[in-house]
Amino acid sequence: MDTVMMARSLFGSSMAFHIIFATLGVGIPLLIVLAELLFQFSKDPDFAIMAKRWTRGFAILLGVAIPSGTIVGVMLALLWPGFMEYVGQVIALPFQVEIWAFFLEALFMSIYVYAADRLHPWMRIVSVIFVAIGASASAVLITNVHAWMNTPRGFNLVNGQITDVDPWAAVMNPSFFITSLHVLSSAYMTGAFAVASVGAFKLLSKRKSDQERSYHGKSLFLSLLVGGIMSLITAIGGHETAQMLHHHQPEKLAAAEGLFETRTYAPLAIGGNVDEETQSVRGGIEIPWALSFLATNHFDGVVRGLNEFPRDEWPPLYIHTLFNAMVGIGSLLIVLSFGPLAYRLLLKRKYPRWLLWVLVTSGPLSMIGIETGWIFSCTGRQPWTIYHVQRTAEAATKAEGLGMLFVLFLSIYAMLLVITSVVMWVYFKRHPVVPELLREGA
Repeated sequence: MDTVMMARSLFGSSMAFHIIFATLGVGIPLLIVLAELLFQFSKDPDFAIMAKRWTRGFAILLGVAIPSGTIVGVMLALLWPGFMEYVGQVIALPFQVEIWAFFLEALFMSIYVYAADRLHPWMRIVSVIFVAIGASASAVLITNVHAWMNTPRGFNLVNGQITDVDPWAAVMNPSFFITSLHVLSSAYMTGAFAVASVGAFKLLSKRKSDQERSYHGKSLFLSLLVGGIMSLITAIGGHETAQMLHHHQPEKLAAAEGLFETRTYAPLAIGGNVDEETQSVRGGIEIPWALSFLATNHFDGVVRGLNEFPRDEWPPLYIHTLFNAMVGIGSLLIVLSFGPLAYRLLLKRKYPRWLLWVLVTSGPLSMIGIETGWIFSCTGRQPWTIYHVQRTAEAATKAEGLGMLFVLFLSIYAMLLVITSVVMWVYFKRHPVVPELLREGA
């Protein structure tokens, strides 16, 4: 494996690990805010207990998200020195402001955890709202750099030299707002489905008391409602993202759909594999005219094919599979949220066991959707680190010996995943919800 591919593998595995905790770190605070608001308005102590217990889980996850995020930052400097030259001169602003966003989150997290019981109820809500704002702002600011890599603005390149730098033009690049919306809504969706998985799993036990089943039922209902709304917003954001790709990264959209020839009434290919030799999607199902409508809002819209671009600028064709996985999981999650909600509200019945088992899978499915989405977005930009400005080979380090680091960090990440899972399980096993329910009830 050459140095560039090793650098991509090492950085990609680090991002794949960090994104688990970063996504939950953005999604769970929104649920905590909603639980606090529901408690203040309904005075139902179950929602206060939810907020406290979700905060404890969030604190454990944050303990891993912070160091893993630090590792990613260090790897940016060590593995991609060519890219960091552009960052330092053009798009450093979001990184600098992100420090303040994290400070805001950490400060109010401390206030909420250690002083919430001594604060006025509305101050509790204000504290946790600022935690959520800080977490979301961090995600948006880091996403801003990713969006700039896809649609770079705010500078000119003259004879290899960066000139006429405009930091605000770089920040307000064309894909910033739609990319940020898509990232935030998918993070809120994933946090909600992670909680839904736990609630559904708890309801599967036949030894729960009515009080405990009521608590987990409320948790499941709230998380499914948030997950359903956010999955719809994510789908709408995905549609807008497709139109952004049509205008700014047409070869990425063409590779995602296995479209080789420019055409009107372009079909949307679902499933199958892209065959470069026959320039077709083998085994896929085509929906006539759908890609043209997705990209242009018109069935007869012109969608550019891969053959319009030099072969060495094509993204890897396997991103078609990543794109299908991302869209398929997102569509399934919409059904997995609104279907059970309709069943509960219209039929007034308890969830059947088979449905609870299906809902247990919603959290892992949403995380797989997040991972495939990020891999699609970054891999689909290849062979560019900064789109049509800097190739990945130009950005990567020339240092050798990255293989040992790759194995070492993979081992560390695997160990941390196991340790985090064990810590979460042991903590909540030793601190079950029943005593808190009895204490609040009394």
